[in-house]
Amino acid sequence: MKSYNFTPYFENEVLRKRPYLKKEWCIRVLENPIRMEPQEQNRFRFWGRIEELDNRVLRVITLEDKTTIHNAFPDRGFKL
Repeated sequence: MKSYNFTPYFENEVLRKRPYLKKEWCIRVLENPIRMEPQEQNRFRFWGRIEELDNRVLRVITLEDKTTIHNAFPDRGFKL
């Protein structure tokens, strides 16, 4: 099983601005994404449905190692 880390930005800013988010949801998205794609600055985007978030899609951004979580937010504009 992979070990996941969180950037200081995630810990201090993302969780403060979005206190409803749970780290385990982010990990769940990384382990079972609907979609994954590279992003600029050597980061990666992952999307996954979260039942506990009214079945909305959560976008999770990682660093290049794909295990360090940097940002996460519900993605209202996600289309398959």
